[in-house]
Amino acid sequence: MDLSFNEAELEVVRLAAGREGMSPAAWAGRQVMAVAQHVLVPVSRDAGDVLRELVQARVHLRETVAALRVLTAADPPVAGLPESAATVLAQALGAVARVDEATAAVTRERRPRS
Repeated sequence: MDLSFNEAELEVVRLAAGREGMSPAAWAGRQVMAVAQHVLVPVSRDAGDVLRELVQARVHLRETVAALRVLTAADPPVAGLPESAATVLAQALGAVARVDEATAAVTRERRPRS
């Protein structure tokens, strides 16, 4: 089997291999095997950007939910806060669920590379 890369692609491979302390051939071979064994699912560059954004949003939403839970569990509760905080908490949990679903959908994407 032969793999060929143009100069720009080869530079990307060299950089990636260097980050992991591997030769370009070993790194490329490992990636090819991971894709062939469905361990690594390639996604388009745009989908990768979207996935990174979704992961960041997910982390932020989970931090928001944790902070809201602390506020709603305060003893004594802050006057007027528990009811409105409970509503915001429910909305944040719904947002987390939607971001989780979107993240899973992007992760499952399998576009052929051209």
